[in-house]
Amino acid sequence: MLSSCERQFESVFQKVPMVTSFAPGRIEFIGNHTDYNGGEVLGAAIDRRIAAALGPRRDHTARFVSDEGGDPVVVDLRNPVRRSGRESWVNYPLGVYLELVGAGMDPGTGFDFGCVSDLPSGAGLSSSAALELATARGLCVLNDFTLADEALVLLCQRAENNFVGVPCGLLDQGVSCFGQADHLVHIDCATVRFDRVAVPGQIHFWIFNSNQKHSLLDSLYAERHRECREALEVIRRQYPDVEHLAQVSPAVFRELRVDAGFTETHYARARHVTEENARVRAVVDLLSKGDLAAVGDLLLASHNSSSVFFQNSTPALDTLVQLLSGEKAVYGARLTGGGFGGAAMAMTSPDFGPDDAERIVSLYAEQMPHAPLPTVFHARTGDGAHAARRST
Repeated sequence: MLSSCERQFESVFQKVPMVTSFAPGRIEFIGNHTDYNGGEVLGAAIDRRIAAALGPRRDHTARFVSDEGGDPVVVDLRNPVRRSGRESWVNYPLGVYLELVGAGMDPGTGFDFGCVSDLPSGAGLSSSAALELATARGLCVLNDFTLADEALVLLCQRAENNFVGVPCGLLDQGVSCFGQADHLVHIDCATVRFDRVAVPGQIHFWIFNSNQKHSLLDSLYAERHRECREALEVIRRQYPDVEHLAQVSPAVFRELRVDAGFTETHYARARHVTEENARVRAVVDLLSKGDLAAVGDLLLASHNSSSVFFQNSTPALDTLVQLLSGEKAVYGARLTGGGFGGAAMAMTSPDFGPDDAERIVSLYAEQMPHAPLPTVFHARTGDGAHAARRST
């Protein structure tokens, strides 16, 4: 994939790149919308990714090109302006560049940037975070600038929050950065602590993209973010020291239902977050014991909570999860990512194969005759973001 990115760069910019980088997409394993609520999440970096190639320029211009075609997007770095429409993807690398300069990287002159991807956009696999991390790693190497991994994750999150305008949490960037084959990434978002959790046995991931694309900017993501903040304010009337919604245990939360300050919506959102955070902790413990069947049960419970209480699932995702959960070789299934469209994830044994996936799609077509057919692909865990100077 890096070689195809280099060829694209050379074809468009008529020179060889100085730096190549890559960053993986991620599967949200469990911890749906707990990250920006100060909770814990588990994610898996996968063996699908975005690769980037970069080279320096002698002026103050940045040129961006992707494998989706079209002319390069040209940006004057002395007056960078957010792009819209077909050029809006440039906001991700451009936002990262601006945050790096703000963190002390010498802006120097400009750069050329090209990227290719085998990650489907809009499928809940966070191609946006992969693009951010590939950019950040590449620009750091290109400009001889060093940041600790934790700082790089926070920087990419700020780029998405401040420049792109999406109020995302730490999950996507953290997993893309800290991923490791045969491990999950465990993030405590309140303390910004990153750990890796070994995955016992051979597990496989099958992603069923509903092809109902979501956009975090255009969906109900921001509304859920606001509803969670409002639910937290209600809880603080009784527990003023609570800083984050996910800090509240399910037992304590159940005692709060009689509080007249809770609307039905606020209660549902807060119930999901508090119980989901407890599920993440339980899964970490179960993985250490190798109990994949019990982990699978919690994955299904997570999906049901997302669907009923957080209301970020769709009929398509609910149908896929229901069908997958009936398979013997499937430990568990749930939506993955922000929801409101996108993909369902199944954690399976090696016994689940392409024929099984095709059968699920056929059953889905019978139950959802007016919906687009899902796109299916297989993934394993993979390594996190990396960049290097190109050998000459």
